[in-house]
Amino acid sequence: MSLQDLVNIGNYEEGLQLVSFKIGNEEFGVNILQVQEINRPTQITHVPNIPDFIEGVINLRGKIVPVVNLRKKFGLGEKEYDKNTRVIVVELNNKIVGFIVDSVSEVLRISKKVVEPPPELISSGIDSEYITGIAKLDDRLLILLDLEKVLSAEEKESLKEVPVKTDEN
Repeated sequence: MSLQDLVNIGNYEEGLQLVSFKIGNEEFGVNILQVQEINRPTQITHVPNIPDFIEGVINLRGKIVPVVNLRKKFGLGEKEYDKNTRVIVVELNNKIVGFIVDSVSEVLRISKKVVEPPPELISSGIDSEYITGIAKLDDRLLILLDLEKVLSAEEKESLKEVPVKTDEN
């Protein structure tokens, strides 16, 4: 999904709507249309032989959902969950996935005019194709992510190996 696609998905007269969240001191934003729901972490069941950044699975109303720790995925170290920790639930390629973040800040409506492509230094880095832009807000920068691209094709395949049961199974 390109920056233009991201803008088009949330195409309002003045821009797009984002869910903003923090991991460490960095603030990120994702298009609200990628987000199904936001929850507090529940009991996570750890599954053997899966990548380290996949925390395990949770039971979300009868569906077993793999949970990815974005802090680990982005190489930002570990942190104990606290009262602000949240799981952002999204659908990626017809599969429900949860992303653990340190906190969810707010829902923002921003103008397309404040969004710039990521600097060349960032966009040329490894695994940075999921950064679609940088939003310049009054007192902060918001890194815009495409959650569809946060996981590589191999990592998405490893999610398929995580056991998934539903109440219907």
